Amino acid sequence: MSPGQVTFYRFFFQIACTLPILFAVFGRKALSARRPWMNLLRGVLHGAASLLFFVAVKYMPLADVFAIYFVEPFMLTAMSALFLREKVGWRRWMAIVVGFGGAMIVIQPSYEVFGLKALLPVACAFLFSLYLFLNRAIGEADSPLTMQTMAGIGGTIFMAAALLVGGSAGNGDFAISLPSSGLGLALLLALGSISGYAHMLVVRAFRLAPLSLLAPFQYFEIISATVLGYALFNDFPNFSKWIGIFIIVASGLFIIWRERLQARSLKSS
Repeated sequence: MSPGQVTFYRFFFQIACTLPILFAVFGRKALSARRPWMNLLRGVLHGAASLLFFVAVKYMPLADVFAIYFVEPFMLTAMSALFLREKVGWRRWMAIVVGFGGAMIVIQPSYEVFGLKALLPVACAFLFSLYLFLNRAIGEADSPLTMQTMAGIGGTIFMAAALLVGGSAGNGDFAISLPSSGLGLALLLALGSISGYAHMLVVRAFRLAPLSLLAPFQYFEIISATVLGYALFNDFPNFSKWIGIFIIVASGLFIIWRERLQARSLKSS
């Protein structure tokens, strides 16, 4: 199936899995979100980011996509400094610059092979950082279940429009199709339900624990992506890409460490 069609089903089945639970818990007030348009916008941003991710995976090795995508924590830190006026010292700004340099090490050989498609994970990271930024901005206005259901509606509407426009333009990445087998339908259902509930847990986790504590867990995705990429597709990063991955992870962990130090100093003062 085309990346656009997979992305559509990912959000469609998210709604199918979370909406019945939402109505069971909240009844008639299930969709009466306090900030409906912000939650729908979250869904649009998440839908666009997921689309770019699935397109990137179609053309590039899975581990490369994840490694480049992990410039997202740097973008989120920069956005917090620029828009929320959170204090980011020169050390963290330097870590952001170094982290982007590590991403360039990963991108450079991929760019030679895949061209501009190698930049898709960067665009994906930017949109997803905006999505996480809105999570912070919305705060606790709505329940995680409501937020994810509304986001699923926003993502589904966005992807339906994208499929119509891209499909009518003859772009193969937006070819419209139905699941061709029961296994395909089951995998799409699993994709939507796992993604929906996982992001609901992410929203919940961000309310219960500080970002500096949760952020390191993101880097497990590089390990799992490398293992799955090798097991399923026989893709494995070369030496130079491992250097880039190491720089990205080290820079990200340094930023997290500095954020913890700052949080402790604010508490002590």
